[in-house]
Amino acid sequence: MKSGWRDLAIGLATTAALAAVPFAIDLRYVITQGTLLFIYATVVTQWNLVFGVAGIFSLAQMAIFAVGAYSAAMIGFYWQWPFWQAMLGGAVAAVVFSTLVGLACLRLRGAYVALLTLAIAQVIYVYIVTDTECFVQTDAGCQQLMGGTRGLQKFGDLGLRDWLKGDFYIGHYYVALAILMLATAFSAVIIRGPFGLAFKALRDNPGYAMARGISRFKYQLWVFALAAFFTGLAGSFYATNARIVGPTILTTPLLLLLMAMMVVGGVGTIWGPLVGSIVLILTDEALKEAGEWRNVGLGLMLAFFAVALPRGLVGLGRRN
Repeated sequence: MKSGWRDLAIGLATTAALAAVPFAIDLRYVITQGTLLFIYATVVTQWNLVFGVAGIFSLAQMAIFAVGAYSAAMIGFYWQWPFWQAMLGGAVAAVVFSTLVGLACLRLRGAYVALLTLAIAQVIYVYIVTDTECFVQTDAGCQQLMGGTRGLQKFGDLGLRDWLKGDFYIGHYYVALAILMLATAFSAVIIRGPFGLAFKALRDNPGYAMARGISRFKYQLWVFALAAFFTGLAGSFYATNARIVGPTILTTPLLLLLMAMMVVGGVGTIWGPLVGSIVLILTDEALKEAGEWRNVGLGLMLAFFAVALPRGLVGLGRRN
């Protein structure tokens, strides 16, 4: 109970501080980068449930993110749904997809789960970039089902551009912040609750956990499904924020950047994903003029934390 009140206090203070940023820093670049930070941090909080809490080495999180983004974009583009409904549709599609991935991984462990989930993401990427067949004719010409290498555009938005005009990016900032805080609160409830205890038991001692009646089949599917909703929702919002969704969201460097956020912040912790996301985004910004050394610097940072600080920044004060 004490830890729950502490998490609530941290959450309220963090939300208030981040909500004040647009008033303190009137720079569009900073605010738009903050929006992107919140989107990525949302993905990392949910990936942390699968990898950090449940101990399943899945690399499918960006594929789930992409399914949410593409599903929302396709619903908005082909069916002309209001985009807030398309976003919910994208989140549901991500849950269905993630559950299927969980089913495919049931008989696998460790590196084999990583290989299968990475292969699934690569298959989706290859399908998108090699899709050149015309699906429908539009005013702009031939349109592939998922947009091909050009991506999908003109699928609608949340209406903030019409409402706030030139300040729409501030509205997007607050929507992304709301999604992140809801995802973090959801993650905290899972980690502190019965599901979290079951996930940790299967992670730390699967034989004993199953002997005590904890079903690996049921809880693995649960963690894949639970972690997918906000991941898909973040993907859906990413689409409307960028006004385009393309195969670049499935690239390996982005996957590794998000994994580094989790490792630097603290794997298996509630606030580690947010802390790691802030640190990595700031580091990435500091190295953006370094050219080829940018990825080298991030790689060295990840290696340092993996070896010297395996519990991450949030885990520094922990004794066990």
